[in-house]
Amino acid sequence: MTETKRTYRDLLGLKITYRGKDRFEGEMVARDDLCRVGDMLHGGVFMGFGDSVGAQASLVHLPEGKTTSTIESKTNFFASVKVGETVRCVSTPLHVGRTTIVIESRIFRSDGKLAAIVTQTQIVLDRR
Repeated sequence: MTETKRTYRDLLGLKITYRGKDRFEGEMVARDDLCRVGDMLHGGVFMGFGDSVGAQASLVHLPEGKTTSTIESKTNFFASVKVGETVRCVSTPLHVGRTTIVIESRIFRSDGKLAAIVTQTQIVLDRR
């Protein structure tokens, strides 16, 4: 039996809900195993969620034969997310250049309140 490769997106339970050159959107549930003590979503999960949706948003801007990787990421936290809540991420390009792409990912709680902003820089690389 062949084992199916599980990705980080699978681990998070991330679902992409909108794809476009203008933005990418995704959502996931704050499961108990992704939360810290106190039943709040772990900060690293916010970062990974934003980075994952943001990376997808950068891929649509790559020329043929290129790939990308995150070279810098910054997260600001504004509100906590409780276990069981669905969070939504909206990732938009701030800069699309020849060698770098900068993406801003806004993460919202289920009540619509802004929970975090992840800003990341992606380097454009030759695909090997």
